[in-house]
Amino acid sequence: MKNEPNQTMRAIAIDEFGGIEKMKPRQLPVPEVATDEILVRVDTAGVGVWDPFEREGGFAKEFGMKAHFPLVLGSDGAGTVEEVGDAVRNLKRGDRVYGINLMNPKGGFYAEYTVIKANNAATIPQALSTRDAGVLAVDGVTALDGLDKTLKLKAGESILILGASGGIGHLAVQLAKRMKAQVLAVASGRDGVEFVKRLGADKVIDGHREDILKAAHEFAPKGLDAALLTAGGKAAEQAIAALREGGRAAYPTGVEVPKARDGVKVMNYNGEPDPQTFAKLNELIDGGPFEVHIARTFKLEDAAEAQRALENHYVGKLALVLN
Repeated sequence: MKNEPNQTMRAIAIDEFGGIEKMKPRQLPVPEVATDEILVRVDTAGVGVWDPFEREGGFAKEFGMKAHFPLVLGSDGAGTVEEVGDAVRNLKRGDRVYGINLMNPKGGFYAEYTVIKANNAATIPQALSTRDAGVLAVDGVTALDGLDKTLKLKAGESILILGASGGIGHLAVQLAKRMKAQVLAVASGRDGVEFVKRLGADKVIDGHREDILKAAHEFAPKGLDAALLTAGGKAAEQAIAALREGGRAAYPTGVEVPKARDGVKVMNYNGEPDPQTFAKLNELIDGGPFEVHIARTFKLEDAAEAQRALENHYVGKLALVLN
């Protein structure tokens, strides 16, 4: 589709920041492609815990950005490339791609079409369907940046992954195993434990029912080398307490984590999309069977209901399906 000036698309947009009631189905113009961008026909959009934060104006405030309304929501998703800007070399029309579109003034993935910077997108790993890749980008990049860039996890090291049945956590468990680490996973609920066992963690416990410190001591008697904390509170405190002298923990921005104790490093980070990170993520995913788990799907028109469902217990991710 060469972008006709009067071409419109279905989208979910807001006219001002605020509650769920601000989200409205709209017919909006298909955005124009700049030289360093691609136009994607969206198949699936991820619904993440950060989406309400975007809707309420949190990111705009945090990054000091002026929002352009109507603003199409949706930080990540996947689909097919329809058009490429003149300067784009790594992607072509017809490619299956996934990517991150956080706070893009041209709008996000809650729409039939979205425009995204080519550097914030990548071809979908062979191992994954376009549908599954729709919930991969933000959580996959966040999981990998935590393990690789922040913790610098090495083969043979022991790591505790907290929130292992969640969006970031279930990907981190599989990536850490691909990186040849020993993984102690702390999941949520019986369904979460069963789910994470299937993903190949060396040991899985239910964080609500079992003693994290005791399990960590049995798993790594000298203390754990590392911890990735995708959840906060008392469980994060126990995970940090289970680290050996010189151990390290990492948590993505937005997770409330207790103060560090002496002799261990507790680091905060942001998952940053770039071509190198996407390439490494794809390579690790293509190393064998890999599960990106979608707990529930919603129609585009039901995006508000999908954001409400973020409050409930589920394993993996929620998604909007457009076709």
